[in-house]
Amino acid sequence: MKHRILLAGIVLMCVAAVVVSERRKGDAPASPAAMLYLVADTEHELTRMPVVFARMPDSEEIRIGDELAAPYSGKNERENDADVIAVELYLEQVGRPLASRAHRKLPYVFHYLSDSNLINAFALPGGHVFVGAGLLSLMETEDELAAVIGHEIEHVDHYHCAERAQQEQALRKIPLGGLIGLPLEVFEAGYSKDQELEADREGTRLAVEAGYSPNGAIRMFETLDRLHKAYMEQESRAGSPQEEAARVAAQAIEGYFRSHPLSSERIAQIQKIIASEGWSVRAERDLAVAYIFWTAKAHRELAGHRYAEAEQLATHTLRLKPDQKEALQVLADAQFAQANFAAAAGSYRKLLEIGPVNLDVAESYADALAAADRRTASAQFRQWTGTLKGPQPKEISAADAGLALLTGAPEAANQIASQTDRPDPHALQHLGWWFYRNGDFKKSADLLSEVVQARPNDVAARSHLALAQIELRRYADALETVSDVYGESDEGKRAIVRALAQWRSESRDAALIDFNLALNAQPEWANLNWVKGLYAPAVVQNVEEILAERELRRAKARVARP
Repeated sequence: MKHRILLAGIVLMCVAAVVVSERRKGDAPASPAAMLYLVADTEHELTRMPVVFARMPDSEEIRIGDELAAPYSGKNERENDADVIAVELYLEQVGRPLASRAHRKLPYVFHYLSDSNLINAFALPGGHVFVGAGLLSLMETEDELAAVIGHEIEHVDHYHCAERAQQEQALRKIPLGGLIGLPLEVFEAGYSKDQELEADREGTRLAVEAGYSPNGAIRMFETLDRLHKAYMEQESRAGSPQEEAARVAAQAIEGYFRSHPLSSERIAQIQKIIASEGWSVRAERDLAVAYIFWTAKAHRELAGHRYAEAEQLATHTLRLKPDQKEALQVLADAQFAQANFAAAAGSYRKLLEIGPVNLDVAESYADALAAADRRTASAQFRQWTGTLKGPQPKEISAADAGLALLTGAPEAANQIASQTDRPDPHALQHLGWWFYRNGDFKKSADLLSEVVQARPNDVAARSHLALAQIELRRYADALETVSDVYGESDEGKRAIVRALAQWRSESRDAALIDFNLALNAQPEWANLNWVKGLYAPAVVQNVEEILAERELRRAKARVARP
């Protein structure tokens, strides 16, 4: 009887557990690493399959690898991206000496995947090795890259990739010829712990034999471990777009560690081999393509309005490789956004001297010169234009005339403005803005109205016109000018116009709301030196008043909190 009661109790407990588990909602957030997690778990189970596969011939393995890699072969060249092609050539340069020391003489090919979230490297059967941009961006030395490439070569050399293909064939019950449809995540997901540690050992040995320091492997594992811990802490605080981007990277790192042994164990193994082999400590070589990834980081900081960080990163990458156009552009824009106008002018000038004249950069150079010191701006600009050959584009002539206007020489600007053969709308818009900066708001509004008629969807032209209208006390016109244009990316331009017009119309609450929108889109509005360098004196006064009122209301709100 007691046994029956006990059995009944156990059955009831099991039923209750099933009911609770079915009703409870899973707490597994959607993640870009989900595919990798699934594949990693599946593949780890596959490595436990008590199956011994007949070793496939090299020719068959090469054929399978070529088919799997075909969609990616030559892709970077087709993209015609100079940096991407440079990285792939660099991978070939580093990987070739390592591959020549492998036991199996296979036609190794090295590929670069320019996905910044791919913090991984992997190999395909037959010798195709892929390295992701996310992983490369973490490296500081070529020795780290050699350790990573050596690791992937050894996955091929020790038949790990070939066996993975055979496991997939057995699991999916498909002929080897059908493996072309396999997702690359199958090979990205990692192997058994023993296979990963074997690839670490032998890959580091390849790198050392090729003249690299074994510390490259240790440095790489330490970097991954630090990044993993930092991203895991950051993931719980994700909310802003920047934090969301960090969470994507965190999930990529989490997926990597889910499919690879712990870094501490891998480091300990390499240190043991260094001691047992008596490998000497060697100076590590700089990663020759590091400047590409530092420049990309600088771009991201600039886009996130972290101007000081962008300037620091751009300066660093220019030390690695001077005269990079992209890095100089980031540097100049970051300096300009921080109201360091003199430095920005110098950076724009360097950018103009590197290659063919970029008219947007020329106009930015003129803007920076005027904001830095309008008394000397015209002379400095003409010093540069004197080096140009051939007739000057109308945009440059308009900038030259605008700078002369600021020094009290309006003849050239007035002549261009009165020409029947008008410059194109872009040049005319810039000229209209020079009249604004010189305090001739009526002339500015007339020229900018003409531009808006020609280009009604140009938000920049409309916002400039509206700012001139505000100075003419035509507040309703200014609001109407920016009311019927759309585009989320231009909301900041419209918001500052609304804020200024409403502030002068005594609509203080509405003005503060719009000013906050403008600040979110362009934090420079909180920098009075930046405003002073570019806008009318009345705008500087208004912004100063708005910032003061904003802070006053925040202080009152803090006091009012219980």
